[in-house]
Amino acid sequence: MKGGDLELGELLAAAEAAPPGESVDVVAHDLRKRFGAEAVSFLFVDLIGQRLVRLAATEAGVDRERPIDLQGTVYDTVLRSQRQLVEEDGQGGRRVITPVTNRGDCLGVLEVTLQSADDTVLRQVRDAAHALAYIIVTDRRFTDLYHLGRRTTDTSLAAEIQHQLLPSASCCEAAQFTLAAGLVPADDIGGDTYDYTLDRDTLHLSITDAMGHDTNSALLATLLVGALRRARRSGCDALKQASHAHQALLSHSRGLATGQLLCVDLDTGLCELVNAGHPRPLRLRDNVVEEVKLAVNLPFGVAAPTSYRLQQLQLLPGDRLVLLTDGMQERGAAAVDLASIVHDTRALHPREAVQSLTTAVLDACHGNLRDDATVLILDWHSNRSRPDETGPEAGS
Repeated sequence: MKGGDLELGELLAAAEAAPPGESVDVVAHDLRKRFGAEAVSFLFVDLIGQRLVRLAATEAGVDRERPIDLQGTVYDTVLRSQRQLVEEDGQGGRRVITPVTNRGDCLGVLEVTLQSADDTVLRQVRDAAHALAYIIVTDRRFTDLYHLGRRTTDTSLAAEIQHQLLPSASCCEAAQFTLAAGLVPADDIGGDTYDYTLDRDTLHLSITDAMGHDTNSALLATLLVGALRRARRSGCDALKQASHAHQALLSHSRGLATGQLLCVDLDTGLCELVNAGHPRPLRLRDNVVEEVKLAVNLPFGVAAPTSYRLQQLQLLPGDRLVLLTDGMQERGAAAVDLASIVHDTRALHPREAVQSLTTAVLDACHGNLRDDATVLILDWHSNRSRPDETGPEAGS
């Protein structure tokens, strides 16, 4: 059906019938059949977020030997803007680069060469890229192809363990919020984690920092995240999640960890949170950046008679909440004015703001962080109903 509308059902059926590592070939075949597309490939972002790796729709497969530096390229422009780019290819055709994104999580870009492309064709290429995002999200459960291609540097054992603890997507967009997170050095992390999940009524967030370095801290983080997820999936609120994590670390004598747990009500923007010895968050509101005044409990795993305290924070439309680990404030990064960067990047998408913050810390330490550094940014867009303004609020 050349030039016809994309039959999404047929494309998804063809992708499911193919081996999980051949998603790009399925999409390429569809685009060639309908539009005579040439040189179809998918370029995905590597683990450290600085390079692109090309997966061509040919037997050549993943080209890990020639990664493309991302900064300053047309690919960088497409990923940042999330807009399709069309340019002459120098041989009479048109080069079309389209973002491949799923719920705000940038997987990479689809690059296609077409001899001609009107608005209808360009729209259908965008549809194909959107379908490819869903196909890849599904297929990467069954193949290491995408994990392998993202490793353009040596990855430590601790980092491999840590990445399995993180959500599969570092960014999420929804009607009420946008969030993004990042951690450095991505190929040699040890104890930091972030996590999030969204249910019908609540957004759950956590950011944690397990003491130590290398595999010992990664193993401690595994225990901590496992305990938090088990409690969360059992329906526990932030206070009970904190208690379960604390008891898990005490029971197994694995060490200490700091953490911040948040449960955000999607109807009201009211956030209930627990701070277990963790750096306080920064909040950008009405162009002013300030540290949120929270009571700080002892870290998880510290034997103490006092219980954790559940606190409340009211999010308002337009708020940006920035959660950090202490690696973002380590001695080498002390010269970095994090509050100023948060203010200066206020107009950027959380994805880009996260990158600006982690890059500033890496640069200040000349690329040699002594500890992991993690940041999670939450933008609150709107409330579906008016919050109760009479309730207790931290940091008001």
